[in-house]
Amino acid sequence: MHNHLKRLLLACGAMLFSTAVAHAACDVDKAGSELSGEEAEAVYECLRQSLHDGYKSGGKGWIPADYVNDYPSWVRASKFPAAPGVHGNRFLNTYVNETGAAEYVKYAEEPTIPAGTLIAKESFSVNDDGKVSPGPLFLMEKAAAGASPETDDWYYMMVAPNGSPQAVNVMTACSECHQGASSTG
Repeated sequence: MHNHLKRLLLACGAMLFSTAVAHAACDVDKAGSELSGEEAEAVYECLRQSLHDGYKSGGKGWIPADYVNDYPSWVRASKFPAAPGVHGNRFLNTYVNETGAAEYVKYAEEPTIPAGTLIAKESFSVNDDGKVSPGPLFLMEKAAAGASPETDDWYYMMVAPNGSPQAVNVMTACSECHQGASSTG
């Protein structure tokens, strides 16, 4: 059993090292706040596969695994990552399933997002030294009217870069901002 544990620890260490090396290959020569849309997109393209691989790894607990597995096939809502702001000052790439994509990409003041809409927001950060780090995957699901009135009928979920489901206070971490912005998500 002792040798099995050593092999497991070595395998985990090798995986963490290879992931860190992969992310280091995406580092840039300027602060994230100075990146143009094209430069942020280049960082994203460098990270894209490792982000998705990380989000997919491990069990998802209460989060439907198909949301995590399938979101890359959904409609990407923009050509470039959204600039850092909310969501922990991270760049965001938003994907929307077919149910809600047409309404979401109108970017209307007060859209009517249909029940069944799923939104996934991949995230990454670039610090002042240009070091790139993966961030969590933020997930939203529009529920049927009246299912969750306190969150405007949205369910919020979050997956860590290593694939672990993350427990969050959806009222303070998600719903207050999203409801303040409107019902768009």
